[in-house]
Amino acid sequence: MNAIFDADFFIISTRLILTLILSGAIGYEREVNKHAAGFRTHILVGVGACLMMVMSLYGFNDYVEANSEFIRFDVARIPSYVISGIGFLGAGTIIVNGMTVRGLTTAASIWTVAGLGLVIGIGMYSIAILTTFIILLSLVFLNNFEKVIAKKHHRVQLEIVMNDLTEIDEIFEKYNDYNLVVKNINIQNEHGENAVVTTDLEIGKNTSTNKVYYALLQIDHVKQVKEL
Repeated sequence: MNAIFDADFFIISTRLILTLILSGAIGYEREVNKHAAGFRTHILVGVGACLMMVMSLYGFNDYVEANSEFIRFDVARIPSYVISGIGFLGAGTIIVNGMTVRGLTTAASIWTVAGLGLVIGIGMYSIAILTTFIILLSLVFLNNFEKVIAKKHHRVQLEIVMNDLTEIDEIFEKYNDYNLVVKNINIQNEHGENAVVTTDLEIGKNTSTNKVYYALLQIDHVKQVKEL
């Protein structure tokens, strides 16, 4: 029994539990905002990375000590594979829909949580807690900060319903006529009937949105224009 619950066991348990708490906090923020990778995913990634780190530190001690004359073990090798391998999981959360790319922030948070697990696994507790605070600050505060900037620059999101995409170039010509800056565009044409063009626009203070709507409705094949 003592061989199982030794000093290393309690050290490893502490690191795994701390990883559970910190990665769970980050995952909770993603879960609340209804992102693809949420609470459970972040916990599994963080705890898994921590497990690989402690395995690298403690899992081969007996074997290395018994063959110390012949073995040179690099404890950084396993963590390096974790960092490179986690990119595949992060890529799975990125969704490309038309010309819109979503999930980049969640992919970055997954990759960072993996690093968090490695840091805790090696015993750098204070750095891990500080990093978690920074990550949450970035996800929550900077997201609200971006919304404030968007309001300051008067950004709107327009949804344009068309029955033919051949006239889509005219939409951008109208935007140029009114000096509108296109920040993002998404085109959906799943059923082959009506296409939905969604654009995020930055509008000048002196530009009338009603005039923009009217100009867009004058384009052939445009059936509906509305602000989201």
